[in-house]
Amino acid sequence: MIYLVRHGQTAFNRERRLQGHEDSPLTELGRRQAEAVAGLLAALTRGEPGWRVISSPLGRARDTATAVAAALGAEVEEDRRLIELSWGDWDGRLRSELEAACPDAFGRSGWAFDAPTGETYEAVCARMADWLDSLPPEPERRIVAVSHGVAGRVLRGVYAGLPRDRTVDQDVPQDAVYLLSGGTIARIDCEPLD
Repeated sequence: MIYLVRHGQTAFNRERRLQGHEDSPLTELGRRQAEAVAGLLAALTRGEPGWRVISSPLGRARDTATAVAAALGAEVEEDRRLIELSWGDWDGRLRSELEAACPDAFGRSGWAFDAPTGETYEAVCARMADWLDSLPPEPERRIVAVSHGVAGRVLRGVYAGLPRDRTVDQDVPQDAVYLLSGGTIARIDCEPLD
C-alpha cells in the first residue's frame, strides 16, 4: 500500500504563485498541516515497523516528509521522480499575471501542461509509472510518498488507470492522505485544524 501526501501550505500557495521546481517555505498553517498528516499516518500505520517515507527533493515536500518520518520512526528517502511538474517559463509566476497574459491557457482541463517550456503530461505520467514500477509488489509495499499537487494528481491517475480529464480534475488537499491499495484510491481526511 501507498499513502500519498501533498506537502503543507507554502508561501507561494498562499500567494497563488505557481511553484513548479521553485520552492518556498511552509507557512505556519503548512507546518500544522504537516504535523496533522504525520499524526494521522501514525494512527493509520499503528506503529508497525517497516514503513518507508519517500519524498520529492523539493524543500516543501522534504519538510513535510520530515514530520511524517519522525512520527513513524523512519528516515526520509528522496526520489526525484516525485518532484512537482515543471511549469517551465511559468515557474514562480503569479497565477493572476498568467491569467491576464494568457487567458486562453486557463480554464481548460489539463491547462497546467500547456506552459511554455514546461513539462508535458506524458512526461509526468512516464516518471510516475517508472516510480510505481520500482516499488515492491503489493501487499509487501509499505510506502508513504510525499509529493505535490499536480504530481500527486498524476500519480493517482497512473495508479488507477484514469483518463487524462479525470486525472487532472482530482482534488489536491494539504490536510488529507490518499491510500492507494489493491488498485483503488481512498481519501482520508485529517481532523480539521483550529
